[in-house]
Amino acid sequence: MEARILRTTIASDPFAVREGLAALLRSPMIHELSEGARGGAEIVLAEVLNNIVEHGYAGEAGDITVTLRSGPVGVLVEVEDQGKAFPREELPEGRLPDIDPDKDLPEGGFGWYLIRTLVRDLSYRRIGAGNQVRFCLPREDNV
Repeated sequence: MEARILRTTIASDPFAVREGLAALLRSPMIHELSEGARGGAEIVLAEVLNNIVEHGYAGEAGDITVTLRSGPVGVLVEVEDQGKAFPREELPEGRLPDIDPDKDLPEGGFGWYLIRTLVRDLSYRRIGAGNQVRFCLPREDNV
């Protein structure tokens, strides 16, 4: 399989993220994933990008650079931004929130659990004033 690379820059704005996500999902590399894996890719990419807008930039202007590379087991993804660092410079654990059957589901707390469940080889590092998150979107649905 021939290695391919797609790199795009998305503004840290919810509307730009929506358009950027749609463009990423139309890429040939994502289309080569199984149907279930494509659904997982959409969830993961949306969660990562929206978290950067909401928490990393927290309403400030900035750019998000996403690089997709075809790999032997899936699509290797690298996401970089200049937003705030994660607390303790570590990714959230991704534990599910406590759910009370007598109450409505909580508003948040599912994102990092879903990301960790749907990807392989997830890593984060702070490089200077920037963040870099890397992971692999597997070719086949792993759920």
